[in-house]
Amino acid sequence: MNFTSKNFFFLIITVLLVSFTFSACNNDDELIPIGTTITGNITQDVTWTADTEYVLSGRIIVTNGATLTIEPGAIIKAEDLPNDQATVLLIATDGKIEANGTASNPIIFTSIVDNIESGQLVGSNLGESDTGLWGGVIILGLAPISPEVGTTARVEGIPANVAEAEYGGDQAAHSSGSFTFVSIRHAGIALEPDKEINGLTLGGVGSGTTISNVEIVSNFDDGIEFFGGTVDVTNAAVLYQGDDAFDIDQAYSGKLENIIYIGSEANDSDNALEIDGPEGVENAEGAFIVRYGSLTGFADDYAHLKSNAQGEVQNLYYFGFSESENLEILGGDANTNFQNGALEVTRCAFNSTRTLEEISKTDQGGLEGTIDGIFAASLGNEITDTPLVGANINPFIGWTYADAKGLLTVFE
Repeated sequence: MNFTSKNFFFLIITVLLVSFTFSACNNDDELIPIGTTITGNITQDVTWTADTEYVLSGRIIVTNGATLTIEPGAIIKAEDLPNDQATVLLIATDGKIEANGTASNPIIFTSIVDNIESGQLVGSNLGESDTGLWGGVIILGLAPISPEVGTTARVEGIPANVAEAEYGGDQAAHSSGSFTFVSIRHAGIALEPDKEINGLTLGGVGSGTTISNVEIVSNFDDGIEFFGGTVDVTNAAVLYQGDDAFDIDQAYSGKLENIIYIGSEANDSDNALEIDGPEGVENAEGAFIVRYGSLTGFADDYAHLKSNAQGEVQNLYYFGFSESENLEILGGDANTNFQNGALEVTRCAFNSTRTLEEISKTDQGGLEGTIDGIFAASLGNEITDTPLVGANINPFIGWTYADAKGLLTVFE
């Protein structure tokens, strides 16, 4: 065979192509699907696996009896779209979610901007102040709620023609599935002016639902907000939110237990707790329990207990806050409930230089002394830097953003 320069050129090209093909076939990254974009409603059972990066685009609604299953270790990213088209994952009352991460493989919801990769707990390009990059996660159920008389309870900001945004009913034990070892980050965009989405919104979620080991990081609005319902939530962390950390409305009557909170001055975090009671005559007896928590960092106030708030706040430890912050009982109904024992704050500890009487406040003229006295005399409330109450931090170790960033040491 007579080898010409032309033959030699083609031989070199062939060798390079073979080498490139061999290298690509042996690149482990090629064995993992490059990503799947999710749009529209989910109306049939589907599983999101840990070996695929999912990108949510727009309003995703699980409905029509469908169950969305998410494998441990899955990372779900959300597109940053204009406000009225914002990306949200909504589990309707006729849908279910089975998102069950583990302490070694949590499920992470975050922004598409986040450079976190499979197998990582955190990325490197987003921080505390990166909020409102997408909507958030909404779970709705058919448990009792207490909306205003004459109104239909629905998620604010979702268009009125979207029936799947309605929630609440008379099924206290209703199940929306399970949601465990899940971290939700950098969400909270406003769908309309002043109608932001919470990191995790729970509307009428029933006691048949399992929610535990959840973390909300850098949400523009509230961290977790309850609109009625009976579901118990355990081991919940909220970090760096822009509004309230834990918000209770419409006569939520479950238990919120073992919570931690780290506030953010950069994001102007509002209250650690904001609690309202029933808004109407339905489920008017619904009463919450919040207990076992450690809370620190920036906040406007320790807690606002307002409107017709009724229930129990127990075994919380507040430390590292400004000395100007208060626990406020706001509104005539809340003050009445506090006086007759329908609203209680007990066994709570404050690391402060002020007295208990100075920490408690009311907006009801002439009642300041009475409210201060009840608060100071309530069982176990104290000023201390060596509390016997607070959260168990162990459930948050190993899987949370907070742990990966070294933020849990403040609770030691």
